[in-house]
Amino acid sequence: MKYDRTYNFSAGPAMMPEEVLEEIRDEMMNYQGSGMCVMEMSHRSKVFDQIIKEAEADLREVMNIPDNYKVLFVQGGGTLQFAMVPMNLMKNGKAVYIETGSWSKKAIAEAKKYGEVIVAASSKDKNFSYIPDCSDLDIPEDADYVYICENETINGVTWNKLPNTKGHILVSDQSSMFLSKPCNVSDYGLIWAGVQKNVGPAGMAVVIIREDLIRDDLPHWVPTYMNYKTHADSDSLYNTPNCWAIYCCGKVFKYLKKIGGLEVMHQRNLDKANLLYDFLDHSKMFTAAVRPEDRSLMNVPFVTATAEMDAEVVAASKKAGFDNLKGHKSVGGLRASIYNAMPKEGVVALVDFLKKFEAEHK
Repeated sequence: MKYDRTYNFSAGPAMMPEEVLEEIRDEMMNYQGSGMCVMEMSHRSKVFDQIIKEAEADLREVMNIPDNYKVLFVQGGGTLQFAMVPMNLMKNGKAVYIETGSWSKKAIAEAKKYGEVIVAASSKDKNFSYIPDCSDLDIPEDADYVYICENETINGVTWNKLPNTKGHILVSDQSSMFLSKPCNVSDYGLIWAGVQKNVGPAGMAVVIIREDLIRDDLPHWVPTYMNYKTHADSDSLYNTPNCWAIYCCGKVFKYLKKIGGLEVMHQRNLDKANLLYDFLDHSKMFTAAVRPEDRSLMNVPFVTATAEMDAEVVAASKKAGFDNLKGHKSVGGLRASIYNAMPKEGVVALVDFLKKFEAEHK
């Protein structure tokens, strides 16, 4: 059965692979002979135990996660992780953050509630349109970790070279580029990602944490649920987890394995992004907001000459059958989020639409 689906350029929740959605549809009323939907079953059941174990095993395979890292499925999204990271990792009460856009700014503000935050580099001077040089950061010896947002969803910048942490733990928010390309997990102490961009429905984050960073000496005021050890010791089943999100994410992990892994996914993403950026770089009406070497493959912000014209583009795009091309309210302009599940045909159609709009509004 074919459905009339739109090209959804939302920054999240975002598109999921159609074949994954079709599998979920077919299992909705009766998951593999269980007689029930995954949303109905006990998280303590043998059926769900297999679902969560397979999901973790498949993610470990897709990302080649070393054995000395734990994989946690934690309810909530980025906003919760902004607090959990400093709560769990600030032993000395001091951390270094790199400010590259809206989400790293939010993480900084939250971390300041739990200790001293040193902003060692920032691209605020140019409206977060680039990644600052982080090859020789001034990092205090007693800093507990260095934190980055590896892909800024709103500002459209991404890290193509990780910062020199000078031996300190690297923590990365990978929410809007998670599973979009190969990742050497050993370069990080902790990776976390809200799953609603590239993996599944909203309401959960995946946390990949090196075992030696899981503490049993946290202050008494840290809530039980916000202790990574709570989730590590119980295999993400301390309480009722987001069973539906885990199930959907597991389907996506299997899909990534089926298509050939993250190398194949990365090439697809490069092809899509290059199409759109090539048009923007040659357009006389539209301008990409980020310098070329730091451009995200996932989130592409761009503008016309005026806010009024931006609004006209958005209105016309909706009439043409596209959705969510309006830029974030904090920065304005336009933005196309072209995550893993956005087909190349969607980007081709968007470029054709923008070309036509430009031709009609010279």
